[in-house]
Amino acid sequence: MDFQELTEKINGFDINDIDWNNMGSWPLVGRVVFAVIIFFGVLIGLYFLDIQSSIEKYDRVIAEEEDIKKDFETKAFRVANLDAYKKQLAEIEESFGSLLRQLPRDTEVPGLLEDITASAVGSNLQIRSIKLDKEKETKFYTELPIKIDVSGEYHDFGAFVSSVAGLGRIVTLHDFTVTPVGNKNSKQLNLKIVAKTYRYNDEAKKPKKKKAKR
Repeated sequence: MDFQELTEKINGFDINDIDWNNMGSWPLVGRVVFAVIIFFGVLIGLYFLDIQSSIEKYDRVIAEEEDIKKDFETKAFRVANLDAYKKQLAEIEESFGSLLRQLPRDTEVPGLLEDITASAVGSNLQIRSIKLDKEKETKFYTELPIKIDVSGEYHDFGAFVSSVAGLGRIVTLHDFTVTPVGNKNSKQLNLKIVAKTYRYNDEAKKPKKKKAKR
């Protein structure tokens, strides 16, 4: 079969004449053309599948690269400021230690009660009662409530609160109530307030003792 005959058969080929249920009966030209189409179709499909896979892989690599850059920049910044961080940490530890020294020890609580009593007397208040309440323990410190019941004039209460706030130990004031004492013309008032101080909980830092094996 020469080229001219092949061309004529191709030109005379009608797709409607194809018997799709019996491919073996197709003319040679039809089978060749169909095989070529299938071949190139498979190649194109594989090509695009490979490209799509490469594109997805490329996107993943780009995303990973961005994460690595950000992580590197963060670590580089930390390294560059390491000395500043160490200095800041030392300042925080010093400040924390200073605050801890302001927390009373068990042996200092009676002295703290005496200071509060002196503040009340110095503010011209009459002391009805000053007593310790039940302790409340937290993870790092123990809270020591002190119930205070005094009477006097209103401006004396302000002086008393200022005096307690100025003590050398950490003391906070909570839950105050003010009620009149005597008749309506009396300037005397009754003040009930809770003062709280705090003791550092050393037990939180001590390692637990392991039980001896028998």
